[in-house]
Amino acid sequence: MSSDRAALAAFLRSRRDRLTPAQAGITAFPGDRRVPGLRREELAFLAGLSTDYYSRLEQGRQANISTEVLDALARALRLDQVERAHLHDLAAPAPRRQTHAPAAQRPDPGMLRLIRTLDHVPALLLGHRGDVLARNTLLRAVLGRPLEPGTSFMRYLLQDPVARERITNWPEVAAAAVATLRRESGRRPHDRALLALVEELRATDADVARWWEDHTVRDYTSVSKRIRHPTAGALSFDIEIVVSPHDADQMLIVYTAEPHSPTARLLPILASWDVDDVDAVDAVPSVDPGADST
Repeated sequence: MSSDRAALAAFLRSRRDRLTPAQAGITAFPGDRRVPGLRREELAFLAGLSTDYYSRLEQGRQANISTEVLDALARALRLDQVERAHLHDLAAPAPRRQTHAPAAQRPDPGMLRLIRTLDHVPALLLGHRGDVLARNTLLRAVLGRPLEPGTSFMRYLLQDPVARERITNWPEVAAAAVATLRRESGRRPHDRALLALVEELRATDADVARWWEDHTVRDYTSVSKRIRHPTAGALSFDIEIVVSPHDADQMLIVYTAEPHSPTARLLPILASWDVDDVDAVDAVPSVDPGADST
């Protein structure tokens, strides 16, 4: 089985296992059940496919899969919009997928101008693997690490003990990050640097490995973040995401606080404690996405 079809098969099994016949709106087929989720024949019935054809999908033996079949499976499995897009990405024929090395990511000038206007709240600009393209001083003060441009925000979040200590709802935030990496791996199945990052993170943390095997997928979405700052105390942020209009792989992550809230009143004090010598924004001139990407 090719790696492409193995990923598709694993995703289908994971979504089938989580959906019971009652949730799918059918009466369970007779016979002993080894798992609470749908059987292959039940899912095939719901999608209007033969059991043999669906079995070939889960065994990675079906080379070409039509859009109509994928849409039928998505409906039968009650997939949300992100999961449906992920299914289509996994099923795309290999020649249609990106096989050339992408251009080096450079921070979008407009996004850099925007981040410079946000010196009153923590903000950072991320590339598609979670590479830090730029960040402001307040972000560093809140999260407790330099997070220099060119470093990996995913490694900070999922490997650095400081992240676990400071982010009090770390499991929620970290699980969402793993789900976005799973989604990115479907979009970029031949990005060897991305796959190497995933393998590294899975190998070094049992929680990451468990979340990865769950096959949950998410796009980058707003997740509230609770911080326990060693000096300022409890901070509460809602996270807003702005996608670059010129490069959809660049996302400005802004930590927002309710006006006049305790967090909002503390941020100016935090900013006065941690001031860069040169500039309020550090940005990398370019981030090489990896010569090992094919």
